[in-house]
Amino acid sequence: MILWLNPATGLSGDMLLGALLGLGAPLEEVRVAIGSTGLTGWSLTAEQVDVDGIAATKAVVTATDDAPERHAAELVELASRARPEPVAELAVSALDAIARVEGRLHDRDPAEVHLHEVGGLDTIVDTVGVAAALHALSITAVHSAPIALGSGTVRCAHGVLPAPAPATLRLLEGASVVGADLTGETVTPTGAALVSAVGVRFSPPPAMTLGATAYGAGTKRFAQRPNVLSASLGSSPGEAATMVEVECNVDDVTGESLGHVVERLLDAGAADAWTSPVTMKKSRPAHVLHVLCAPTDEAELTGIVLAETGALGIRRHEVQRTALPRRTTTVLVRGQSIRVKHGPHRSKPEHDDVAAAAKALGLPLRTVAELALAETRD
Repeated sequence: MILWLNPATGLSGDMLLGALLGLGAPLEEVRVAIGSTGLTGWSLTAEQVDVDGIAATKAVVTATDDAPERHAAELVELASRARPEPVAELAVSALDAIARVEGRLHDRDPAEVHLHEVGGLDTIVDTVGVAAALHALSITAVHSAPIALGSGTVRCAHGVLPAPAPATLRLLEGASVVGADLTGETVTPTGAALVSAVGVRFSPPPAMTLGATAYGAGTKRFAQRPNVLSASLGSSPGEAATMVEVECNVDDVTGESLGHVVERLLDAGAADAWTSPVTMKKSRPAHVLHVLCAPTDEAELTGIVLAETGALGIRRHEVQRTALPRRTTTVLVRGQSIRVKHGPHRSKPEHDDVAAAAKALGLPLRTVAELALAETRD
């Protein structure tokens, strides 16, 4: 899935998180990823707001600990605990970038840097939250229009500095930017660090089949224009991506263990994982465990398969996968929240949500699914 951004009024971590939640990244899944860091004393909600006539999503982060300064290593260590693993890698990369830049600016070892404006718990929520949302939406490439830079000054722990702040400019090295008639800070260090970590490609919208568009709301209000970040999903249905399928035969692994390893593989970043019943030599009933993944994830996922199953060998081959665009929305069925996945040809309620709602409401599974689909059509 392709993500295209249009930061016409700049970019911040909470604006990007709001836009991704607006595109359908499941809020609860994002919360679970943040919670997996062990972080306490925080909350994350998504509010629908009107920004100068544009309906946008605002990511609202609150924290009971409002200390603005922390050791960079503390934030990196927290982010490294996030699950699934690809979420931790992206969040750590963003925080590492901030630490390196601050180290260069103040001639200190990045490991010893104290972060000021980005040292609060909200920075962990923003970075891990954005990483989790990108993972949930299956984003594989991020493109962006030039980032708008404001002017004037910004007040920070080191006094009044020209805007953009020195750390932000360092983090944006290599990025495509454009001056804007906006006063003050339009790009935050967290937003700039996420751009660097994600590997944004600066270009016009790439050739793609355009899907949903959403807007992330910023905190500031500008007289000249709505302060929102535009984010659009797209896909290239005619192009097949090269993936790797890893598989092995197992005849001495219980069903419970197979279910566990499939869940672990999906949590670790597999695009898909499943089992097929087969009959092996001497008519032994067995299963084939399959894992579909990006080539970059093959080594880690192969290690999980071998460790969990005890298999003595494994097969792998490259496959071509064409993925159609999809998005997820949430509907309410008699007070129960149900996610609905939408593709080009059909919509399907998430089974786990339907089952939980059916149990809570005392209704048949099929009835709840039909009610959820009816809500999407209203």
